[in-house]
Amino acid sequence: MGETLTRLGIYWPELIAQAINFAIVLLVLWKWAYRPVMAMLEMRREKVAESMANADKIKAELARTEAERREVMQKTAQEAVKIIEDTRVAAARLMEAETQKAVAAANQILAKAKEASEAELARMKAELRKEIGRLVVQTTTRITGKILTLEDQQRLAEETNKQVAA
Repeated sequence: MGETLTRLGIYWPELIAQAINFAIVLLVLWKWAYRPVMAMLEMRREKVAESMANADKIKAELARTEAERREVMQKTAQEAVKIIEDTRVAAARLMEAETQKAVAAANQILAKAKEASEAELARMKAELRKEIGRLVVQTTTRITGKILTLEDQQRLAEETNKQVAA
């Protein structure tokens, strides 16, 4: 076997020296290259895992915040509907009260107008009676040609008033 190795160009002393050199290079690379690279890769792996965990936390927080926002919006919409309904009820009550005030004012105006109309009618009737009485006395005086006494004038005025009143 020793000859076969020599024919292939393998010499034991060089092979052992190359094995020792390979072991030294392997030890140096292991200590100063492989370990730092592996440590750096482990740190990156931890950072990625931490980032993923933070991303999950952020997603959960976002979902919670969105749910809270929806809840607040729903409550706000319900409050707005309630405020609008309360405003409508208050407006209806105010409108009813104002309508009643306006009806009362209109009735009061109508009552005053009726009183004024009745007073004016009574005054006009009184004037009419006086005028009719005066005209009856004047007409009677002209027709009869006689001057009526105060007593005759009063009696004719009373009779005319009775007839006019009936």
